[in-house]
Amino acid sequence: MFASIRYTLSLLRAGRTLAAYDALLTPEQIRQLPWSARLGLSIARIGTRRPPASDANAVAAALSSLGPSYIKLGQFLSTRPDLVGPRRAFELKALQDRLPPFPTETAEAIIRTNLGAEPGDLFVEFGPPVAAASIAQVHKARRADGRELAVKVLRPGVERRFKADLGSFYFAARLIERFSTEGRRLRPVAAVHMLEQSMKQELDLRMEAAALSEMAENTREDPGFRVPRVDWERTNREVLTTEWIDGTPISDIEALHAQGFDLVKLGDTVIQSFLRHAIRDGFFHADMHQGNLFVDEAGVLVAVDFGIVGRLGRKESMFLAEILYGFITRNYMRVSEVHFEAGYVPPEHDPAVFAQAIRAIGEPIMDRPASQISMARLLTQLFEVTSQFDMQTQPQLLLLQKTMVVVEGVARTLNPDLNMWVTAEPVVRSWMERKLGPAGKLEDATSNLVHMFSRLPTMLEDASRGASLLAGMAEGGGLRLDRESAERLARAEARASRWKLIWLAVAALSLAVIAVRPFL
Repeated sequence: MFASIRYTLSLLRAGRTLAAYDALLTPEQIRQLPWSARLGLSIARIGTRRPPASDANAVAAALSSLGPSYIKLGQFLSTRPDLVGPRRAFELKALQDRLPPFPTETAEAIIRTNLGAEPGDLFVEFGPPVAAASIAQVHKARRADGRELAVKVLRPGVERRFKADLGSFYFAARLIERFSTEGRRLRPVAAVHMLEQSMKQELDLRMEAAALSEMAENTREDPGFRVPRVDWERTNREVLTTEWIDGTPISDIEALHAQGFDLVKLGDTVIQSFLRHAIRDGFFHADMHQGNLFVDEAGVLVAVDFGIVGRLGRKESMFLAEILYGFITRNYMRVSEVHFEAGYVPPEHDPAVFAQAIRAIGEPIMDRPASQISMARLLTQLFEVTSQFDMQTQPQLLLLQKTMVVVEGVARTLNPDLNMWVTAEPVVRSWMERKLGPAGKLEDATSNLVHMFSRLPTMLEDASRGASLLAGMAEGGGLRLDRESAERLARAEARASRWKLIWLAVAALSLAVIAVRPFL
């Protein structure tokens, strides 16, 4: 009860701020309200600070004034036009995650507490902040061996503030799901949960360090892409230290051109790297805007700031690859079947009708000039159509779609004539051939075989436990079997399990033979 009151008051305070900025509704919507509702909005503004008239984006300005939690909420909602509407989602994309820096002395105290050493012993130089956001700020430093470092320090008090606001977000989401049928389909509680998980990772800088390490391992042999090396000795929960990237920002087109870099090739690298990470690895940088991408002196694309990452399971990776390949080859029936096979569209719908709806999306896009073909727009329209076929919202796919919008925008600043299908096709096709061709079948058969034999001790142990249980029940009168009968049943069960394992092994080996036959 008390928690509900506290959450309600917190949401009312946020609502008053949004009302003060005229960010709750558009002017047209306000004019259409009854006089009583307009009076309520006017009352809500009483005692609030009127924002400057120059605030062009009211909702972004309002959320910025509410603090770090609401900035992150706004950035997250920019990926959910299904929840806030296309217009609001577009406005939220302009939300800047910038706050005034906190003092260098405070950062040094956090380093001292987290790393258990004086900053002067860890760094021969430790400069003022060079960038400050809602979660952390970055300082440039130097080690005794001359290596330059980027030191990211968590903003003090941000974790406590976020935990307090998170309860209000959950409270509002549960109310929406409770009283709205459409709200239940959009799954706002799941959306808040996804925001919570994302923030937990951002608020523990060891998780970002681990993400950098994992990405470095995944992309070790990828052409034209890398990430900064982590200095684990100088990294902890509230401090992350990496190599300093002294490259050219990818947004500085003139500087890149002056240095002789191939901008068309860089644009292809941006798109192909993202698709490799999402489809091949199921792990991608989910904040690949221009401020997080640099080009080093060798012409290699360097991605920084891994506070937000996305993951796709094997099913989602296969889904994405087959969807894109289906559109590239105009196989709309296959795109439809993939949705049903993944369980995203309920089986009571007709795959042929769904394929017809997908064709209505794909055909107008395919015949456009290369510069107008947008993979992100295609996915956006696809998710809008799927709602008509009762497909539940898949938050992990929406994060992917949001990231693809950003990645496309970056690539097109480098090459306005970028052909998305031509650029994406080699990555998608090679992965499809690997996973769905003979090599992929052999890999899956081998994996299943290893998994099956790894479970053998557990299955035999279960059979032994079953024998003991049956014997105990017979002795206690719970089951009218003598000990000899119970043990005989248990032995029979064990024999059946062994035969099942043998037949599974034969089946797995047969699959392996089928997979390798084309190579013989």
